[in-house]
Amino acid sequence: MALTYDHPGEQTARDPIRLLDIRDTPLSVDEVFRAVGDDAAGGTTLFVGTVRDHDGGQDVDGLGYSCHPSAAEELRRVAEKVVADFPVRALAAVHRVGELRVGDIAVVVAVSCPHRAEAFAASRKLIDDLKHEVPIWKHQRFSDGTEEWVGAC
Repeated sequence: MALTYDHPGEQTARDPIRLLDIRDTPLSVDEVFRAVGDDAAGGTTLFVGTVRDHDGGQDVDGLGYSCHPSAAEELRRVAEKVVADFPVRALAAVHRVGELRVGDIAVVVAVSCPHRAEAFAASRKLIDDLKHEVPIWKHQRFSDGTEEWVGAC
């Protein structure tokens, strides 16, 4: 069944990018969720990425994120592409840089769309493209004393 977009609420909002940031302070899930509130949205997805205690069979003690000076511009480009490809009512994405501990929130993205399927697809595209295209790098420290840089996160 094809969706018809004859109501303004079924279309991309006029200014759907509500919050984009790269911060060296703790992230707020509530702030990101509030940013994507929209009365025309029937589906809102929220993804929270946290620092896990293992990677590649090794125990992780902590990690640091750093970014290129162009990271904020690239984040906006990724967000604009998602808005162009989906009927986004509201979008938000915030990534942390600096030193993080196991359990800390590293990234939060949220998307509101008229329907849940669109919200899931747009959110998935947003986090996947953020991880692959925005120049943010992860430096993991393992409990055995070794460390590893991970290309783009």
